[in-house]
Amino acid sequence: MAARHKPRKPSQTQGQLRIIGGQWRGRKLQFTEAEGLRPTGDRIRETLFNWLAPSIQGAHCLDLFAGSGALGLEALSRGAASCELVELNRNSAQHIAHHLQTLNASNGSVHVRSAEAHLQQSHSHYDIIFLDPPFKQDLITQILPLLAKCLKNGSLIYLETAKDEVIPALPKEWQPLKQKQGGQVGYQLFEVIAES
Repeated sequence: MAARHKPRKPSQTQGQLRIIGGQWRGRKLQFTEAEGLRPTGDRIRETLFNWLAPSIQGAHCLDLFAGSGALGLEALSRGAASCELVELNRNSAQHIAHHLQTLNASNGSVHVRSAEAHLQQSHSHYDIIFLDPPFKQDLITQILPLLAKCLKNGSLIYLETAKDEVIPALPKEWQPLKQKQGGQVGYQLFEVIAES
């Protein structure tokens, strides 16, 4: 009697990201593709981390919609003192945790929860915050009131959106430093300047 074979589950599509600078430069890491997940492209990351070059060494970072972990891992590779990577999708978060273990990056940590939940529970102030939420879901509006307590004078905030996405009114303390577009993506860097 022929053995019965269980039908195979369709394999999840694998994506790949490459760390482009720092101690892990050139390392390629796999991640499971998920709805709304689009790692920040190499060219944009290169530009962003050129902007951050004077500030990244020793910085305490928060990657709030971590996805593949591209921004947080790049920050750690380039000398950030720590990075908290927050990702609601459990599979994506497990991949990030695996990458941190593979890279022996004990100064990185993964939190499987929403951005809102993380900000509500956080008592930290960050030097650099990466905001790269799924496009066109108005998630920035939802977290803006909670972000304020995690910022300090001089904090840097990176915001990535769809090029044609309407950005909500941002706090007046967020002073624009840099702004650029690449393909269908718009990205900006702000510095928090508290009123004297």
